[in-house]
Amino acid sequence: MTDNGKRILVVGAGFAGMWSALGAARLLDIANKSGERIEVVLIAPEPMLHVRPRLHESNPLGMKAPLLPLFEATGIRFIQGSVTGIRAAAREVEAVGADGNTFTVRYDKLVLASGSSLFRPPVPGLATAAFSIDQIEDAALLEAHVGKLADQPDTPARNTVVVVGGGFTGIEIATELPARLRSVLGSTASVNVIVIEQADAVGPDLGLGPRPVIEQALTELGITLRLGTAVSTIGTDGIVTSTGERIDAKTVIWTAGMRANALTKKLDAERDRLGRLHVDADLRVLGTEDIFAAGDVAFAATDDAGNHALMSCQHAMNMGRFAGHNVAADLVGAALLPYRQPVYVTCLDLGSWGAVFTEGWDRQIKLVGPEAKALKRQICTQWIYPPAADREAAFAAADPAVTVVA
Repeated sequence: MTDNGKRILVVGAGFAGMWSALGAARLLDIANKSGERIEVVLIAPEPMLHVRPRLHESNPLGMKAPLLPLFEATGIRFIQGSVTGIRAAAREVEAVGADGNTFTVRYDKLVLASGSSLFRPPVPGLATAAFSIDQIEDAALLEAHVGKLADQPDTPARNTVVVVGGGFTGIEIATELPARLRSVLGSTASVNVIVIEQADAVGPDLGLGPRPVIEQALTELGITLRLGTAVSTIGTDGIVTSTGERIDAKTVIWTAGMRANALTKKLDAERDRLGRLHVDADLRVLGTEDIFAAGDVAFAATDDAGNHALMSCQHAMNMGRFAGHNVAADLVGAALLPYRQPVYVTCLDLGSWGAVFTEGWDRQIKLVGPEAKALKRQICTQWIYPPAADREAAFAAADPAVTVVA
């Protein structure tokens, strides 16, 4: 890029980051400002989309999709690095490369789409004795551990798994475990999966709608609930709960909540309780001129009824399309499009039992069991993956008018 060129920088290669870059490249292609050089650059640790919604499944190391062919087809430049700081006044970010060296990247407009990570409070033993499925590497460690359980003596502790957190992720990994454990320990093995949830109901954020189906699936899969309970300590041989109960278990999985990436703290801007940046209807970070946010780092209204985007690929994908369009439009003087995503669905995997699919913020059940499972499989293996490495098709998919309900 020449010295007088302009740059849109996207931080993050997750769902929001990938679609932000594509959305920006699409709008620039439409604007076609002759004589003005504007490049779209995406910076991330690797040019891969990590398919986090599938990390409760087996083979987590395979849950990646390459992005370089797509970027090359659409004119997006990739920089390998991990962003560690944002200097808004100087319009630049600081990053660390794969070689460990620090470098800076300047920008004219920035989209922060650095995602989220698992919330890990200071529970004794959490950092050393618990597993998670937060990132691909975490899920791979858990899978390897479960695969070696058969090498241990046949005891109740070996056959017991405690899942801490009865939200979306906790339910999906818990319902996956009975079949996975029996595939390792034997089809007749007496396995014991226990879900610990602080709230007085499972899936507290999912509401009343799907709860009877979730409870039915857990019961039929033989999964035990401990509601209104927290974990006090975690060890390699089990946990102690807030009620003083000791549960012997060789496997403890922590799924209790998410927080926005720490880069949000690098901006002098308002954040919500999950660390997400408050944004306006155009997804511009409040109090800034040149910084937009999308995905798990953005606290964004989805409609005029008071609903806000969740930390999900469903919302991240559409927010990315809008953020990319708007950041480019802001640079070239085109019309910005207010982000709106009134259509909201959930499709919760319930392991070998099936799944449950709901529509609307009141989560009205539309499909259950095998039918919902087939839809879940289609969503997770087709709908959420990157578009083909074809310029025209990719730009068509990056149109903010495209509604994603995955």
